Amino acid sequence: MTSVADETDRLAAVRPHERQLAWQNLEFYAFIHFGMNTMTDREWGLGHEDPALFDPTGLDTDQWMRSIRSAGMTGVILTAKHHDGFCLWPSDVTAHSVASAPWRDGAGDLVAEVADSARRHGLRFGVYLSPWDRTERTYGSGRAYDDFFVAQLTELLTRYGPVFSVWFDGANGEGPDGRVQVYDWDRYYETIRRLQPDAVISVCGPDVRWCGNEAGHTRTNEWSVVPGALRDAERIAQQSQQVDDGQFSRLVRSNDEDLGSREALAGHLDDLVWYPAEVNTSIRPGWFHHAEEDSAVRTAEELFEIWCGSTGGNATFLLNVPPDARGLVAEPDQRELARLGELVERFRTGVVPSCAYPSSIRGETGAGTLPTAFSCEFGPHRDTTWRPDPADAHPAVELTFDEPRPIGAVVVSEDIRHGQRIESLTVRAVVGGRDVVLAQAESVGYRRVMRFPAVTIRGLTVTVGSSRGTPAVATVAAVEASAADSRSSS
Repeated sequence: MTSVADETDRLAAVRPHERQLAWQNLEFYAFIHFGMNTMTDREWGLGHEDPALFDPTGLDTDQWMRSIRSAGMTGVILTAKHHDGFCLWPSDVTAHSVASAPWRDGAGDLVAEVADSARRHGLRFGVYLSPWDRTERTYGSGRAYDDFFVAQLTELLTRYGPVFSVWFDGANGEGPDGRVQVYDWDRYYETIRRLQPDAVISVCGPDVRWCGNEAGHTRTNEWSVVPGALRDAERIAQQSQQVDDGQFSRLVRSNDEDLGSREALAGHLDDLVWYPAEVNTSIRPGWFHHAEEDSAVRTAEELFEIWCGSTGGNATFLLNVPPDARGLVAEPDQRELARLGELVERFRTGVVPSCAYPSSIRGETGAGTLPTAFSCEFGPHRDTTWRPDPADAHPAVELTFDEPRPIGAVVVSEDIRHGQRIESLTVRAVVGGRDVVLAQAESVGYRRVMRFPAVTIRGLTVTVGSSRGTPAVATVAAVEASAADSRSSS
């Protein structure tokens, strides 16, 4: 029988790889769904569409990047090939690509344009490559198709500079003769590790996990330490989109709400992995641009709620921004992205200046200089990580303000280089002479944003109730009420 101490040690021992740390630090980045479906006004192409249809006359990738940057995003993932099989780069292994299109007189390479433009604007670059190909004749043949797919993957990973993410989904339909391809995932992963070792392999991959829906919904408690078997579950297409109906991106399914509590991990202690979550959704009902959806673009306020729940819920936020058939981000999308960026920046800069007094502090973190040995900024700031004395059963951080301030949120970050440890957290303050619980949480991870009705207080206390070994706290910060509430935007 496993002792509690042994269980705690095993849970705390699971740590992220450097590539996962670098990915999580990006926090918020864009999906760009653009291609043949944009021209045919579909979500899923049928395959064999005439390349002559691809001719975006006003295409401006710098305009895409300006729109993305305005929202505060840090990277872009381009759909280099969707299920229809049309390639946005001149592939050597198929003629079904931009090389056969009138765009740029057949000499264009949209993957190159997006990669170069992203880097000009300080954004990281990633690629989506659909394993399902409704045009390629070898699809469903086994090894021959895997050879084809690996050749395309190799082109994308050797021609366009550093790639931060290779994003796969599990869509797996029939080939033209009714055969279904069994994807050689291990071979695909080996190719990526060899050619782009710093890239995370996302969703149908071992590095980044799908949050379980495409609506922007975040679990109440998101854990990065989960059973290793979950990696295999992500390769199965049972919950992937099956119908081209424009509704899938707004559905929420939460059948597996608890993936990482001690109860959920019981019986899996010999098979634990660091497998963090990514929240993905679209700014529109569909993933590709459709003019009739111009009035259905998500508002900045709705997107801000998703941003708080995802980047503030131990996940990253992947927001799809689909350019239109001209090759431009449409005006409604531009407007809401810019407004979202204002809300995000207001939250980040709305942190109240504070002095922090940890209940106990270990020598390596700056004992004797408590107010400056700990970060009260929007974090995480790992150069100020606080690791309390292991004998402190309920370590706490007291924040004090120079005067009473209206507070609407508290931000806590763990230094996840030490794993994910905090299992319960309470925020308390004296309000009107009474000790009041403002917020509680059962997990933290990279960042936890806890919002609550505005209270005017002179300080507050954040207490760790339980943890998987000694916690490593990177940030505790209080946020002005006006910055924490999107409804107070002008």
